[in-house]
Amino acid sequence: YSYCAMFGDSLSDPRLDPYPDALLRLLAEHGVNGVWLHTVLRQLAPGGRHFPELGEGHEKRLKNLRNLVERARRHGIDVYLYINEPRAMPHDFFRTHADAAGIRSGEFTAMCTSHPPVRQWLSDSLAHVFRQVPGLGGVFTITASENLTNCASHGGREGCPRCTKRTDAEIIAQVNAAIAEGVHRSAPDAKVVAWDWGWNGHGDARTTIERLPESIWLMSVSEWGLPIERGGVQSAVGEYSLSAVGPGPRSTLHWQHAKQHGLKTIAKVQFNNSWELASTPYLPVLDLVAEHCEHLAQADVDGVMLSWSLGGYPSMNLEVAGLMAGKSRISRHEALNKVAERHFGAEAAPLVRQAWTQFSNAFRAYPFHISVVYNAPQQMGPANLLYGQPTGYAATMVGIPYDDLDGWRGPYRHEVFAAQFEKVADDWSKGLVHLESAQRLVPDELREEAQADLRVAKAARIHFASVANQARFVIVRDGLRSNPPNIEKGQMQREAMKLIDRETRLAKELYELSSTDSRLGYEASNHYFYVPNDLIEKVINCEYVRRQLPVVSSADTGK
Repeated sequence: YSYCAMFGDSLSDPRLDPYPDALLRLLAEHGVNGVWLHTVLRQLAPGGRHFPELGEGHEKRLKNLRNLVERARRHGIDVYLYINEPRAMPHDFFRTHADAAGIRSGEFTAMCTSHPPVRQWLSDSLAHVFRQVPGLGGVFTITASENLTNCASHGGREGCPRCTKRTDAEIIAQVNAAIAEGVHRSAPDAKVVAWDWGWNGHGDARTTIERLPESIWLMSVSEWGLPIERGGVQSAVGEYSLSAVGPGPRSTLHWQHAKQHGLKTIAKVQFNNSWELASTPYLPVLDLVAEHCEHLAQADVDGVMLSWSLGGYPSMNLEVAGLMAGKSRISRHEALNKVAERHFGAEAAPLVRQAWTQFSNAFRAYPFHISVVYNAPQQMGPANLLYGQPTGYAATMVGIPYDDLDGWRGPYRHEVFAAQFEKVADDWSKGLVHLESAQRLVPDELREEAQADLRVAKAARIHFASVANQARFVIVRDGLRSNPPNIEKGQMQREAMKLIDRETRLAKELYELSSTDSRLGYEASNHYFYVPNDLIEKVINCEYVRRQLPVVSSADTGK
């Protein structure tokens, strides 16, 4: 996905160009041969005889899409469309299309794909798009998650009189087959990739896979379901994870079943970053990336999708993946050495490799859980404010974390959660020593890029350390509210002051880095989690909270 696009209707105006030529060139240089963008089918194709009111503005969008496809192909890159269809419509739409109505959810009603005219519109619309845009690379589908689409997409098919008689597997496979029929009617060589995201509640979806046409490629998140243990807490991966090296049991099972039924396979991965930390353009954990690539080669997958809406920056991580992709026989160590020498020079490369290994080992301790990656303050880091009194607010998904420690920590106890982030930050610091030492050995022509890589690595450590500080501050703050004995109270007050001082220092450090490097704090779909002025606010906030705390006296400390 583009590192600099608006996550929305980017084809409505050519000035919203989601893929400038410079970005396409850099992606191609880093081994990328395909890019994707979000689309809504009723905006890309006419509604035909069944739904004539659909399709407003589709001509200009197709024109802009044609231009993008032509430019991308000059760089050796194909363009793919994200298809999450058929999108549900407002209830009023079905006053004139009652036969097409499926299940209802909130303000919307699904367009029921068990109704033949809906499937016909779906196929015809895609046939139109691929006929009007020659050279379009293909589509990938999400059919059991994200927006409400078919009657099985969010569960609840029992609310539809047609779909209640069918299984989820039948409905989802039929939707993907209708999409493939339309695409291949106009472009037989285009790829149709069915993503198993959400199928059977993220469980065993072999009954869906075996119903898919052989022309479809099956994509699965590589690390999904992988058992992990962090801080003595056992769990399994249930979101993208760069810290856990796949493949896991679900993807392995699905790929094997797909191959047995004649389908090609794709691994969905995040090799730049994930919601574990998305506010740096990439995480320099290249050993983890190379190890994962090696495992995927052993799994004999036919392709790799490198990013969701986050993770599209043209980085060394993607370059390693590009070197190890396809039928390449290069080992992970050869790939890592080659990339290190290219970007830092032969003399600095050994130190850089040591840094990457240390970063990778540090990141393996990340306290992964879906609640952590969605709710904890790692995206905002020191830009998240401290609160002298509990706010009572719940953290928002990859948004504002507030002081919601119980919402941040998932299955980890308060102390374990804080300790794991401290461990990641402390061990990450050891890698920074190697990367900083390498700087003096970098050739002049590579020094600017090497300094930029160092800024990213430093920023990542700051974010990890800040999460630990914030968690410990909430623990101490809430402990003070429990009216502890004077000696404990004095210790807690001193600890709170230390944590405020640490957060102040981290905010100042990140201010210097982000003022120099506009990539820090930015993520492609949310854009800026923070800007430098937010870090100035944090310094002021820390001073304010410091003044809110009671003064530590000798009577409190027992001295």
